[in-house]
Amino acid sequence: MAKSIVGLDISSAAIRGVEVSDPHGSRPTVVRIAEVPTPDGSVSRGEVLEPNTVAGALKELWSIGRFRSRNVVLGMGNQRVLSRDLTVPKAPIAQVRQSLPFQVQDMLPVPVGDAILDFYPTSEGVSESGPVLHGLLVAAVKDAVLANVKAAQQAGLNPAGVDLIPFAMTRALVSRPGHGGTIALIELGADTTSVVIALDGIPQFVRIIPTGGEDVTTRLATSLDIHRDQAELVKRHLGIAGSGRTADDMRAISVAQEAVGEVLSSLRNTINYYVNTRPTERVDRIVLAGGGARLAGLAQSLSEQTGLPVVVGDVFAGAALARSIDAADVSARGHDVAVAYGLAIGSRAA
Repeated sequence: MAKSIVGLDISSAAIRGVEVSDPHGSRPTVVRIAEVPTPDGSVSRGEVLEPNTVAGALKELWSIGRFRSRNVVLGMGNQRVLSRDLTVPKAPIAQVRQSLPFQVQDMLPVPVGDAILDFYPTSEGVSESGPVLHGLLVAAVKDAVLANVKAAQQAGLNPAGVDLIPFAMTRALVSRPGHGGTIALIELGADTTSVVIALDGIPQFVRIIPTGGEDVTTRLATSLDIHRDQAELVKRHLGIAGSGRTADDMRAISVAQEAVGEVLSSLRNTINYYVNTRPTERVDRIVLAGGGARLAGLAQSLSEQTGLPVVVGDVFAGAALARSIDAADVSARGHDVAVAYGLAIGSRAA
């Protein structure tokens, strides 16, 4: 069997892994999928707070999933990661990356020594001083990244890379043939909502909104005075569409609509900002991904807010499944494990 790697998605709700064989080939093969609940209080918005506790959960994940590879790609995509437009003098990419600490000190909310920096080139151009590279600066708070790496290492795993979750999702969903034009890819996770606007599959803009599906669940649990697990079931069953059969249903839908409405406003404003700062460009459509993508009524509401067509992406459309993988199970859980799969197939770039 071709060499495999595991994409590892760590959130405050669950820890999910997808093992992929031949991840860089034209048709990667999904060989194993598993998930375990995240221990309470051990992870906050994708950042590991208790490495020892998370390491124990990772060992459980490997036991349940029977993963054979111990090489993993970790994802980062929370409020401790930022992305900004950056133009630098044209040079080999290794040289550009070495120069970043001297060029971006004024762009960071933390001292440059406390950040991990990377540059993602998107296009070339010419300025008054000569050829330049246009691209995206990616900066992550070092302690946040290292805490996740430490948890994996304590579980006996080998972190082969750390990838920005929005980039991983872009490679999985809108970098394939047939996805040309300008697409806004929105990944609705448990802890955060990320927006990537890609032109012909190349990310041009990234925004991470520190609100996700768990915030909606928490709002329901608090407003309806019910347990969090029950609130999650209510959210999945009713969504934000329809009027409900009972007064309790109607109240639950109203609470969910209010919570989701705040996210929708942020998404609309994000897309408008991109268009307003690039008058010659327009966004053609929106692709939804992540666990929140299946929330009833969300796609329609987002389309109404933005005036754009909205489709739900299928992250596994270009993948093969091993005989041990149940296609129905992948179809049912696809949105939940999309990030882990995207991290695995992007391992070369991570």
